[in-house]
Amino acid sequence: MDPALIIAALAFLAIAGGGLVFSNSGGAGEDKAKKRAREMFNRRPGRKNETEVATAKRKATTQEALKELSAAEKQSRKRRVSIAGLIEQAGLSWSTSTFWIISAVLGVLFAGLGWMINQHPIAPAAGLVVGGLGLPRWILKFLIGRRQKKFTSQLADAIDMIVRGVKSGLPLNQCLRMIAAESPDPLRSEFKNLVDGNAMGVPFDQSLQRLYDRMPLAEVNFFAIVLVIQQKTGGNLSESLGNLAAVLRSRKLMRAKVAALSSEAKASAGIIGSLPFIVCALVYMIRPDYMMMLVTEKAGNVILIVAAIMMTTGVLVMRKMINFKF
Repeated sequence: MDPALIIAALAFLAIAGGGLVFSNSGGAGEDKAKKRAREMFNRRPGRKNETEVATAKRKATTQEALKELSAAEKQSRKRRVSIAGLIEQAGLSWSTSTFWIISAVLGVLFAGLGWMINQHPIAPAAGLVVGGLGLPRWILKFLIGRRQKKFTSQLADAIDMIVRGVKSGLPLNQCLRMIAAESPDPLRSEFKNLVDGNAMGVPFDQSLQRLYDRMPLAEVNFFAIVLVIQQKTGGNLSESLGNLAAVLRSRKLMRAKVAALSSEAKASAGIIGSLPFIVCALVYMIRPDYMMMLVTEKAGNVILIVAAIMMTTGVLVMRKMINFKF
């Protein structure tokens, strides 16, 4: 082959390659210049890009939603502490009149029991107060605490069910219907009320507020805040609820850890609180006349009243010391 042709071909390839390189570098420089000009245009005073505007709008909407939730929570606080609200939180189908009738019957029974123990007016009056006002409310508080404990233990699993449903393409309302149909009580009944309220045309935020009224727990408040903010501002619902489920499980683990650490103190408080009653029962078995003086004599009645006040104060102080809220 002719060496001149080979040199000519190599020269042509070199010239073509150099032109291609210079053309690419010029295009890249032109792209950089356009990008820089666009950035300078967006940075002009009084102008924001679309991302900043959307972020500010979403932040304002979130703050507005939080203010609405706070105002609704203040309005519903009175309903939660009323007798009707306590009955609803306990999961009972009683009316307010039924509760007061039961309280009156218990008050009369305890007043009669106090009169049989001692004919002094203080004894039946104390029995009337304990049976008519103390015992019914204590029973309601006990039922509410037991129901709330069950609900809290089931809520994280229900949120995981919503997360899986949303990731698979189901709408939120359908996921809530699944929880209302397949979960155990009290989660089933509460979510059934939530779904039925939405079906009847109640706004979703009001339905969540009613759920919080029936189950005033911090976990339910977190759940309502996440759903309301997501409904008004948008976002990744499955990610938000997944993070919420992790937080609820962490709170549950912390609560169990606190209960384990305070179990010794609770046992000590129970033993100390029961010792006076055990001693009184043992002394009554040995010397009944000696103990009956506390019931038949006025000085004994005063001693019993003072002892009851001191015992109540001690129990309340110990309860405050071993109960942790977080």
